Formats: sequence, structure tokens, C-alpha cells
Amino acid sequence: MEIRNIAIIAHVDHGKTTLTDALMRQTGAIQEGVTMDSNALEQERGLTIYSKNAAIFYRDTKINIVDTPGHADFGSEVERVLRSIDSVLLLVDAQEGPMTQTRFVLKKSLELGLRPIVVINKIDKKAANPKRCEDQVLELFFELGATDKQIEFPVVYTVGRLGIAKKSLDDDSSDLTPLLDTVVDYVPCTSSQRLSQKPLMLQPFNLGYDNFLGRLAIGRVYEGVVSPGKNVFIKKPNGEMRSGKITKVFTFKGLERIETTEAGSGDIVLIAGLPNVYIGETITTDEKVQPLPAIAVDEPTIALTFLVNNSPFAGQNGKYVTSRKIREYLKREVEVNVGLRVDFDSSDSFKVFGRGELHIEILLENMRRSSYELQVSQPQVIIRQENGNKVEPFEEVIIDISSEYQGMVIERLGARGFVLKAVIDNEKLVRLTFEGPTRGLLGYRNQFIIDTKGQGIISSRVVGFRPYVGEIRKRSVGSMISMANGKALGYALWGLQKRGVLYIGPGTRVYNGMVIGNTSKGEEMAVNPTKGKQLTNMRSSSSDEATDLVPPFTLTIGRALQVMAEDEYLEVTPNNIRLRKK
Repeated sequence: MEIRNIAIIAHVDHGKTTLTDALMRQTGAIQEGVTMDSNALEQERGLTIYSKNAAIFYRDTKINIVDTPGHADFGSEVERVLRSIDSVLLLVDAQEGPMTQTRFVLKKSLELGLRPIVVINKIDKKAANPKRCEDQVLELFFELGATDKQIEFPVVYTVGRLGIAKKSLDDDSSDLTPLLDTVVDYVPCTSSQRLSQKPLMLQPFNLGYDNFLGRLAIGRVYEGVVSPGKNVFIKKPNGEMRSGKITKVFTFKGLERIETTEAGSGDIVLIAGLPNVYIGETITTDEKVQPLPAIAVDEPTIALTFLVNNSPFAGQNGKYVTSRKIREYLKREVEVNVGLRVDFDSSDSFKVFGRGELHIEILLENMRRSSYELQVSQPQVIIRQENGNKVEPFEEVIIDISSEYQGMVIERLGARGFVLKAVIDNEKLVRLTFEGPTRGLLGYRNQFIIDTKGQGIISSRVVGFRPYVGEIRKRSVGSMISMANGKALGYALWGLQKRGVLYIGPGTRVYNGMVIGNTSKGEEMAVNPTKGKQLTNMRSSSSDEATDLVPPFTLTIGRALQVMAEDEYLEVTPNNIRLRKK
């Protein structure tokens, strides 16, 4: 059987997972209602966080599909997948056109010599303009230095939600057959009898864990045959070598893993039995062979400290609260989360380096849901020295908004060190392109939602390290800090809400030093949220005034990471998210 290996890449929310699900349903690989985004956080947020494998069968061909994340913070998931496949489906929204992450994933694909298939999705949108979108994609190919062969890409028009694909906009179609035919005809066939007779060469691009089998490695067989019971050598890119034995081999059918007695060259497999294998290493049966090229991943851009929670409410609802437990969790996470780095030198605190605020937020949310309790410091951008000069990460930001909000957004980002690079007026919407330091973007997304009344789209990607731009004042508000212990009362909060935005509602337990809101004038303010109404038998003009409370700005991990000050800790427990002064 012939094998085709493809990855689906796109900007966040352009329809990768929806299209993958439709392909699997049409080929009978999954039932109605089953989806690639199986993780609870992915289903809640409607975005892909982890890359996943699936396999479908069409025209006597096995098509291995890898669904990748679209958010820039999970770019490391995309980078390592691209090395293991032979072509990509570059998905672009027919209305929005190429966005920041479209550029990032396409650049990586072209650098590896892959020849993409362009899929223009969501052509049923009212404001969709497939022809303009196709022209923009072609311009992007030229801009990124694509070769003559890469520029001659096939185009397929789809409505992933309805499971329809067309090779021409005028075609009649009721399913995804045109897309499947394009994949089979255009993507190079990887299976080869000649390669199967060579010594085994396998490289993991993803890791997993099973309670019974231990560490699992998902990788591509480049040469030879992999089978259970085979003794192998594991080589690092620098040539270091150790030995091991494969105990089980699985291939994919739909989303299921199927145990097999052997898998040949070109296939994507899951293997067990190698407890210390890492991503990018070479698994081979020939100890003299040169290791495969390393899988390079972009460096983290932000850092923060994870500590044991020592607040007055510490240990009240977390199951794992000690530094030993936090260390164990982070060590497991580093093994499978390639974009993450952790400094384990200290015994009671851990310096964690990530790709962005969302990357860290997902890590903390997963820890919280696993009954861990901890506190973290404010995220700080990684600033390093190059040739004696300070450099910091810069980001390209693309914003789609109504023209009425244009002035406000330019003013806000200008104050944060960003420079406006381009303005494109698309009828009712304006697309603004900025470049500036990552520092300036931290904590801005909530402000952006408020400034544009929730009607704007903001996306960004790291473009590299540039010279340090000096101090940036981002925070215009101060903190409202409780100076009492007890339960917050509605009467006290009613008086405090005039001074800023509250993070808590009546009945919330508070302690001395807990941040309960922010002050609009920018100063730090100690308050007593437990203060009750003075009871008297005298009638006054204000005694019957209604205490109308504005709903609080309830803290989530993401919101708290954006609003916290440098001298504050974020307290994360299974049931509560709190801010407190150090």
C-alpha cells in the first residue's frame, strides 16, 4: 500500500481541525460527533494546542495526517512535525487571507523544501473573496523566497464545515473527493521496497505517556522496518549513543492506534520500550550510521518563576502543594513540551521559560486541573546580550478592526514601543501591521478587547531579537489591596467600585495583602472590603440609597497574567485564582 504523509497548517481559527474531521468522516475513519480536539481545554477554547496524528485510507493509499496548532505560542508543535511529512495543506480563510501564523508556518515549510497544496477555506462566508485571497497567498510565496516548483502550487476551494471541496469555484461538488484526489496525485509517495531493505532509521517528532507502557515516541520511519523485540541504538544529533529495545509498535487508523508486528519506511508509528528517548534523536539498528539532522525549535521569549504557594489561604484545596510535586510535574512536562525550558537549580522555586502568555496559561491551567497549587511571578521578556549589546524579542502584530477604532489602537501600541508598518483598507475593515518589542504586547490583549468593543482581531508572531528599545510604561492603573481578613461585603464593595475595577464579588473570602481590584488613578490603595454598613436609629438622606454592584472582572489565569504588577504573585489553586502582593 502506498503512503502519503501530510500536515495541515494555518493561522488560528482558519478551520484546520474542522477540515480534518470532515476528511476522516468521509473516509469512514471516525463517527459523527468525534473530533481531533479531544483535550478538554481545546474543546473549551475552540483551538488546537497539541499536534495530533490520524490516518485515513483512500484509493488504496494510506494518508497520514498531522493536525497542528495555529497559535504562535504553540509554534514548536508545528516546527517538529514539518520535518516528518512530505507536503502540507496550507489552509487560508477566504475572507481574512494570509495572517501572521500563515506566514510563520509557510516560511518553515518552504525552508524545508516542501511543496504546499493551498486550500482556500470558508468560501461560503458573505465577505469571502477567494480570488483576492489566492493572489495574496501567491504574493506571500514570492515574498518568502519560494522556488519555481513551490510556486506552482495546486489550489483547492473548500467549505470545511460542510465537507465540500472544489478544484474550480464553478464546479458542483458534494464532498471532499477533489481535495483527496489532489493529495494522492500531488504529494510524493513515501513507501518504497528499496528503503525497507535498509537498516532502520526512525526519528521521533512527538512524545506521549501511557500508565502501562511508559514513555511513547511518535516518529517517522525514514528507512528500514520497525518491529517489536528489535534491539536498537539511540543516537543524539551530537553523535552520543545508547542502546534499547522496542517492545511494542503501533500504527494509526483514524484516531485509533493499532498494534502491529511491523511497519515499513515512510509510515508514521508509535513505539514503546525506550524510556529515555527524546524528540529529534535517531533510532537505528546500525551503530555506524550518521544520526539524522536535529529538529531545531525557536527559543522561548518570556520567563517567570514558579514557587510553592505561601499565602494565608495556602493548602486549602490543592492536593499537590510541595516543591517536590511541582518539580516532578515540570520535569514530565519538559519531556513532551518542546517550547518549554525549566531551570531546576533552586530547591524551592523554578524559573520557567515559555513561548508566550498563552503557552504559560495553558501549562498553569493543566496543573490547576490536576489538583496542583502554586504561585507564579509576573512574566518578563527574556533580554540577552549579543556582541555586547542588549537585545530583546520583537513581534509582528496584525490587527483587523473597524476604521472607527484605528486611532485608538495606533495610539495605544505607539505608547508601547510599536511602529506602524502598513495600513490596508479592505472596504469596512482596516488591516494594521505593527512591529515592536514583545514587552509592549504583554498585557495588551484585554485592553484591545475593551478599546474595540470586542470587534477586532489581533494576532502576532515573533520575528527575532532586535536592539533593546528602553523603558516602556504599560500599566496605567494601580492595585486595590485588602488590609483586612474576612468576607467581602456588598456595602463595602459598592463604595470601592467607584475607585476602579473590582476582581471579587460579595461573599468572597479575602486576606491582608490580597489584590481585590485596580484603581483607575494609578496609585496603590489599601482598602477594607469587609466593612459593614453603620446601623443607627437616625434617618439620613443617604440611608435608603440602593447598593447597585457592577459585576466583577473575574480573574482567570490569562487575565491575571495580563493585569498583575511586578511586585505581585498570581496564586493558582484548583478552585481559586487570586492576586497578592509579594
